[in-house]
Amino acid sequence: MPRSRLTKVLLAIAAVIVLVTLAASLWTESLWFQSLGYSGMWWSRLRTQVFLFVVGGLVTAVPIAVSLWLAHRTRPLSVPMTAGEHALAQYRSAIEPFRRTTAIALPSVLGILGGLAAAAQWQTWKLWRNGSSTGVTDPEFGRDIGYYLFSLPWWSFVVGFLTVVAIATLLASLFTHYVYGGIVPPGRGRSTRAAFLHLAIIAAVLALLRAWSYILDAHGLTTREGEVLTGVGYTGAHAIVPTKYILAVAAAMCAGLFLASVRSRSWRLPVIAVGTLVVLSVVVGSIYPALVETYKVSPSRNSLEEPYLQRNIDATRDAYGVTDVKTSSYDAVSDVSSGQLREDADSIPGIRLLDPAVVSPTYQELQAQQPYYTFQDDLDVDRYEIDGDMVDVVVGARELDLDKVPSDRRDWVNDHTVYTHGYGLVMARGAQSRGGDPEWLSPTSEFGEYEPRIYFGEEMQHFSIVGQGDTSTPREVDRPTGGEESRYTYQGAGGVGIGSLARQTAYAITKRDVKFILSDAVGSDSRLLEHRTPKERVKRVAPWLTLDDDVYPTIVDGRIQWVVDGYTTSNDYPYSTAFSISGVQSGQVSSVQTQRSSSLVGDRINYMRNSVKATVDAYDGTVRLYKWDEEDPIVDAWDKAFPGLLKSTESISGELMSHLRYPEDIFRMQRAVLADYHVTAASDFRAGQDRWRVPEDPSRGDDGVAQPPYFLSLAMPDQRQPVWSLTSTYIPRGTRNVMAGYLSADGDAGSAAGKPASGYGQLRLLSVPRDTTVPGVGQVQNNIVSSTSTTGSGTQTLTDYLNNANRGESQVHFGNQLALPVGEGFLHVEPIYISSASGTSYPQLRIVVATFAGRVAWGQSLDGALDELFGGDAGVGEGGGGGGDEPPAEPEEPAEPKNLTADEKKLRAAISGMEQAYKEGQDALKKGDFAAYDKAQKELRKHLEDAAEAQPGGGSATLDEG
Repeated sequence: MPRSRLTKVLLAIAAVIVLVTLAASLWTESLWFQSLGYSGMWWSRLRTQVFLFVVGGLVTAVPIAVSLWLAHRTRPLSVPMTAGEHALAQYRSAIEPFRRTTAIALPSVLGILGGLAAAAQWQTWKLWRNGSSTGVTDPEFGRDIGYYLFSLPWWSFVVGFLTVVAIATLLASLFTHYVYGGIVPPGRGRSTRAAFLHLAIIAAVLALLRAWSYILDAHGLTTREGEVLTGVGYTGAHAIVPTKYILAVAAAMCAGLFLASVRSRSWRLPVIAVGTLVVLSVVVGSIYPALVETYKVSPSRNSLEEPYLQRNIDATRDAYGVTDVKTSSYDAVSDVSSGQLREDADSIPGIRLLDPAVVSPTYQELQAQQPYYTFQDDLDVDRYEIDGDMVDVVVGARELDLDKVPSDRRDWVNDHTVYTHGYGLVMARGAQSRGGDPEWLSPTSEFGEYEPRIYFGEEMQHFSIVGQGDTSTPREVDRPTGGEESRYTYQGAGGVGIGSLARQTAYAITKRDVKFILSDAVGSDSRLLEHRTPKERVKRVAPWLTLDDDVYPTIVDGRIQWVVDGYTTSNDYPYSTAFSISGVQSGQVSSVQTQRSSSLVGDRINYMRNSVKATVDAYDGTVRLYKWDEEDPIVDAWDKAFPGLLKSTESISGELMSHLRYPEDIFRMQRAVLADYHVTAASDFRAGQDRWRVPEDPSRGDDGVAQPPYFLSLAMPDQRQPVWSLTSTYIPRGTRNVMAGYLSADGDAGSAAGKPASGYGQLRLLSVPRDTTVPGVGQVQNNIVSSTSTTGSGTQTLTDYLNNANRGESQVHFGNQLALPVGEGFLHVEPIYISSASGTSYPQLRIVVATFAGRVAWGQSLDGALDELFGGDAGVGEGGGGGGDEPPAEPEEPAEPKNLTADEKKLRAAISGMEQAYKEGQDALKKGDFAAYDKAQKELRKHLEDAAEAQPGGGSATLDEG
């Protein structure tokens, strides 16, 4: 076969492969969205991208192609006379064989690139087409904020895109005209009128685009960042903005000069036009604003820029939703007295001692059940109604981790058809422990039967094929029973049905895996589960959302539902200061100062709203998006762009509402904003005497990462009842680690169907006067590790205890340091865990440390630590804190006398534990939960033995195993 024919055959085969692969990819994508009920949204998005691709490709390719054709068509017919003309003639002869191919290939390639660039702007296009006015105008140009959010980004792209196209067209035209003699350099003859007219029109278009760009640049100054403020300052308003308009007029005049040069066919007018514009841009655009800044603004900056700084303050607070924060002064006391917490006792029992960032290994060791099950490193905090009370619980999803499956059991069939799902939620009370371990809760016993299988979760990075396949025998590893692995066959409607040969072939192509066709595990009722993590599923359905880092599982209507908080963001809100969203999420950015010292600039935003609440069903992968913020103009635009995609808030069930919470990432962003912008007066803001920062996380050491916010049930000074809240503290900017402020957000959305609680999301900020010295979290941590305080009748200091526990075969883990504004001061509570340094190792809660006004106390329970701290009477009843080795006592029991011996305390604790274990056993019998009854009997046996040992003279208990 001739080489040319072979080449054509190979190219044809390659084209067919590309087309088939593309078709398979589009089809499988369509099937995925169809399985979720969002195919209409996907096709709408695809049509938009195709439309923009075609328009962008034509706008790029047509001018270049026409210019190449026109330059060649209007070439002069002349005989070479000079050496230069002879050289050009030889060059024309050399390129002539490739001219037609180049004239087609060059515009086509550039058109494809231009089309791809345009298609990538589909979100900008959608917002421009569907955005509306907000009713708020910017103070400089008098334009509605919607213009900056929706129109300015689109027109900026259009002008930039057309400018690149015009420059490419001008270069292609200039090169072709020169090669074919239409354009002659000055002094070597006259250029043709056709060439001059062609180039002049392109140059005039380019000049007009530049004029338009100057106007858009003036509007873009509303987000320009200065040393102190963001937006138009005094220099901008009085020098830069006027010069932008002057330059726009000058650029428009240049366009006229380019066209006027056609008659004379002289380079004189174009050179004058370009030179004038360059001089004006330097003198008027740069030198004049610099002179105004140096000689006018700098000597009187405070007075001249105060109104512009006020714009920055007001816009920033509005853009991040902190305008309505309730700020009050909190002159915290610096001494302790007996019964000091009595008035705030209701909030003390809700202090969470189980740290979700520490106890994941404990969950793994005690609740994984099989080595291939795993929990997230950071567990989640949720709340459930238990025995009539809302109780904070630490929740972990028992997910499947393929990397932990024994290597001898790893193959394609096992990876994709046998190990397909996790099993169940594991819960423990957040404010209590038993024997140092979490006090487990049985979801089935507490809340009823639910579907425990987790086919979609945070660890599900691989695809699975579920269904019977070619055999009726269940093959999926399920809940372990009796030491053996039970088997299960998926019964849900999640994923994409791949029973037909056509679909199997399509997925074999897209996955590049022929086993989709060959394996007997793929049958007529098989379903493919892919894109299985909650964040990925929500992101694919709504790519315009920024998602919260913390996705958490909860039980709603008998199913495990992952809750994902979605944000609408922008970097175009006028006068608002920008922060890096990834820096805020990671804790590297927590104030304006840390943002400016950070290198994180690529994902900076200056507007943020928690506009969407999303859920992902762990069993069938169903994605539901709920429109949460009815006042956000950006989510309104997306709701118009994709009708039916967002469900209304009214469609949220009461059970789901009870588990929705104020999300962490927007709280992190708001606390970063309020670190500086809690100051609302421009004169005080510029003075900078009240700037704050978020303290570093004391449990991580000195790594520059801010302490994360914590969920707590607490009552702020202006609240009568405790509210489930998200909290954080501030210290002054600089080196002092004393308390400067305390921020909380009401995080409880209530339990009414379709209607969030009226106080949900209310921010409360306590400002500590500068002349009041209260230890911050860093000082508190230092006081803890160096404390000489003892507990009970013992002589061991806290420092000695920690040092002894952190050597040899054990290791200390500091839990989250929680701060509460109670007792007219700040109470800090920190659980401390100990684990083995080798072998089987998992953290166990051993002591609780409480500090107030610089004083430190510790004990095996929170109640004990508080009573030690406040001289035997904290004002908090028994049973609130739990913790340590002491089981929680009933609230109605009298407080334990302070002068008890160690054996007497142990005996009382054992008796209390027996009562509790007996009660739990009887409750389990009533429910028919024999596993819980067996566990309660083991606890009862343990406390009987403890009581025997603690009786006067010692003793032991001999109990029958039966």
